[in-house]
Amino acid sequence: MTTAAPDAPALSPTVRSLWTRFRGPLLALLLLVISGVVIAALQSGEQHGRLDPRSADRTGSRAIAQLLSAQGVSTQVVTTSEEAAAAAGPGTTLLVTSPDMLTQGQLTGLHSATAHTPGRTVLLTPDSSSLETFAPGVRTDSPARTSARQPSCSLPEARRAGNALLGGRSYDTSTPGTDRCYLSDNRPTLLRLPAPRTGRDTVLLGSPDFLYNHHLAEHGNASLALQLLGSHKHLVWYLPSISDPSAAQDGRRGFLDLIPSGWYWALLQLVFAAALAAVWRARRLGPLVAEKLPVTVPAAETTEGHARLYEQAHARDRAAAVLRSATRTRLAPLIGVSPTHAHTPDVLLPALHAHLTTPGVDADLPDLLFGAAPADDKALVHLADQLDALESSIVSQERHAPREHPDR
Repeated sequence: MTTAAPDAPALSPTVRSLWTRFRGPLLALLLLVISGVVIAALQSGEQHGRLDPRSADRTGSRAIAQLLSAQGVSTQVVTTSEEAAAAAGPGTTLLVTSPDMLTQGQLTGLHSATAHTPGRTVLLTPDSSSLETFAPGVRTDSPARTSARQPSCSLPEARRAGNALLGGRSYDTSTPGTDRCYLSDNRPTLLRLPAPRTGRDTVLLGSPDFLYNHHLAEHGNASLALQLLGSHKHLVWYLPSISDPSAAQDGRRGFLDLIPSGWYWALLQLVFAAALAAVWRARRLGPLVAEKLPVTVPAAETTEGHARLYEQAHARDRAAAVLRSATRTRLAPLIGVSPTHAHTPDVLLPALHAHLTTPGVDADLPDLLFGAAPADDKALVHLADQLDALESSIVSQERHAPREHPDR
């Protein structure tokens, strides 16, 4: 038996080969994780307490809350829509810092509770869903760059404040009596809708930047904030939260609704990049390439392995076909039949009849060499024995057949 060479390479992958194969994706994944951690660490300090009147961070709003308190305006911080609806009574100002986070049920309930009470409602960067509830007939327009802008309107609060840091979203409406201030391409970034008979007007702000602590002292930001939020003696500062029970009860709002729309485009780009990488790294189908095996496999082991595969698959028809084809291929040159006609019954069988001397075998040749598949494993073994006996008989006859002398 032939054995494998002692210096033949191992078939199982080694640590070095695995590292060589996967080091690229692993390094890319590690870089992605590190970048995410760094970005999260850098932005965590900036967004902590954003627009919270109790926060002294750069993006907090503690400074305006203290100025309002000095003017005799009390500030009440609420984090649920039920608290906001209960606190926003007559003669109050309701500030909603993130109306985009509210579900339709929360928006409807909050509007119903405040629509018939005098006061003011201030919405920061509202989108189409909140506008449909609180400001019907108003639509969002193209985004505008946040910068110091002139009032360009007759609203007393804006004229007294002068230039202020506004921009972000712009709005458009055909409602008569509206104040269109701080324009960007002739579109207002501050829109005040007149109060109906109940006396509660609505102010839409395209950007909240002028309320941040680090921007309040710039331009007329402080004056504008004091006048918009201090028009009544009580200010309800609503900071929407995803832990609000009323948001969980609304089945139309799920986790995916809280993901900004930009992330969907980023995910689509990642999927497209992954598809391109898969096409680039995919195996191409082509002709077989001869390759030197790392070990020498004996023919007997190969044959036995094929036989075990046939047995596991119960492929008796395939095994019988292989046995018969191999027998016909070996018998053809012994009886003077060309290899091209080795599997043609009309050529092979007459030649076999002429060489066989054993009586009774001729009648079984068609079924033996070209018959149906065996019914069970026992019949398959019997077929193999018969084929072996036939081949041995022909070989024996050829060895003992008299040969003529070449000189005669």
